[in-house]
Amino acid sequence: MFGRLGAPEIILILVVIILLFGAKKLPDMARSLGKSARILKSEAKAMKEEGRSTSAQSPAPGEQPPAQRTIQAAPGDVTSSRPVNEPTDTAQR
Repeated sequence: MFGRLGAPEIILILVVIILLFGAKKLPDMARSLGKSARILKSEAKAMKEEGRSTSAQSPAPGEQPPAQRTIQAAPGDVTSSRPVNEPTDTAQR
């Protein structure tokens, strides 16, 4: 029923998207999508590194949990840095 998309169909879809969202908003949408992808990538990397360090060094029962860390935003975007509370019980993951 649905065949392969050729060049005319793709061009028509792009024209419809530009008409719906407006050419002015498209760069902003792409920029925010890029920021989101960078944040997601840095979070995944931090979780991997945390998993490695947590499995190698587990804190003693009497020790205090590590200090709160801050996720850094993309370069030039200082408004989206935020502190993160991390779970202290790693057995539930």
